[in-house]
This record gives sequence, structure tokens and C-alpha cells, in this order.
Amino acid sequence: MSIAENVAAVRARIEAAAKGRRVLLVAASKMNDAARVKEAVAAGVDACGENRVQELVEKNAAHAYDGAPLHFIGHLQKNKIKYLVGVADLIESVDSAELIELIDRRAEKLGLTQDILLEVNIGREAAKSGLPPEEVIKTVEFAAAKPHIRVRGLMAVPPICPSAEEVRPYFAAMRELFVDIAAKKYDNTSMDLLSMGMSGDFEAAIEEGANMVRVGSAIFGARDYSKQTGR
Repeated sequence: MSIAENVAAVRARIEAAAKGRRVLLVAASKMNDAARVKEAVAAGVDACGENRVQELVEKNAAHAYDGAPLHFIGHLQKNKIKYLVGVADLIESVDSAELIELIDRRAEKLGLTQDILLEVNIGREAAKSGLPPEEVIKTVEFAAAKPHIRVRGLMAVPPICPSAEEVRPYFAAMRELFVDIAAKKYDNTSMDLLSMGMSGDFEAAIEEGANMVRVGSAIFGARDYSKQTGR
């Protein structure tokens, strides 16, 4: 199937799971070249998401994302912030007060406000980045005081489970945290995006409350990791 056909198939699955709710489709385009990303944009994805800054910079220079918002969805390193602020429409993977401080400073220098999501390590996995759930509220409070940051919501990559059904409790816990924070109505915090769910489990994520999903292989096909390069 073509990328356009895959996007249409994913859209149909999203619509079936969403039952009338609006759910944004982010094409996770890691290891796909600019031409393939352009195909996804032409097929009508809501945004493109990149995991690696080097890929993002190269593909952005090739105008791969023209016509769609650009998200950064990978692990965020301090020394890469200068390449993302003002370039990525949304940085989904912010997981510390230090990163928030640095993003705010860079955004102030550029005279803009940077939209972010806070990444939550909902499974408390030692090998994964993300805020422990109990630290999310105080991190939102810290970000709310930064005039050049706008927290749009939360993002998570739950533990790998044998089935989508087994990952549901993690999605449900994220939804509960999301609702709790939204009810507090912090400054500079809109809490309108809950980004969770990927190719193998996005339907379960939507059913548990996600309104943005990050889909890669179901759009582009399986990645060839033998061609993997650095960040």
C-alpha cells in the first residue's frame, strides 16, 4: 500500500476509536526521507514528528514538512534546544525544569512563545526519560511562571506490553493526570493535548482519552534499523 493509502487506513481506525472526538494524527517520520515525509503531508496528516534533531534539521532544509506543523517527539538534549525553539511548532518531550528554563531563555531571545508538552514516565521505567507522575504538577507550576513557554498538555510512551489491552491502565492513568492538571487552570497552560498511542496501540490510547497519536510504521512501513545513524 502507498503512504496515502496507509494514512487513509489509519484515519479510518482513528475515527472508529474516537467515536466523534477530534484526534490529531502525527506522522512519526524517523528514518524516512524528505520525499516520503512529503507524501505523508500530501495525504493529510495533522503534523509530522521527528525523534532526532539531525534528521529534523536536514529534512526541514529540504522543505519536507511544508504544509504541516512540525513536532519534536524524541529525547530532548540540552545542547539541541537551539535547533528546536522557534522551528518545532510543538516540543513534545520536555521532562525537567532545567529544560523548561533553557527553552524559555531561547524563546525570549527569539521573541516568541514556545509550545511544549511535558513527557511523563507513566511506567516509571529506569531506561526511559520522562517525569515521574508525582512530579508533573510541580513542573507545570514551574512552567506556568515562564512567560515564553506555553504548556499544551502531556505526552507519554508507556511500557511495551504483550497486547494493547495490557497497556490500557497506563493510558487511563495519563488521562486522569491530564484531567487533574487541566482543572487547576494554571497560567500559560492550555492543557488541550494528550499525546499517547503509537502504531501498535493507538486505538486503545484513543479509547482511554488520547486526542493526539504518533504513528510511524502504520504509515511508512517497518523501519530499516540497519541504516540507522546518529542523532
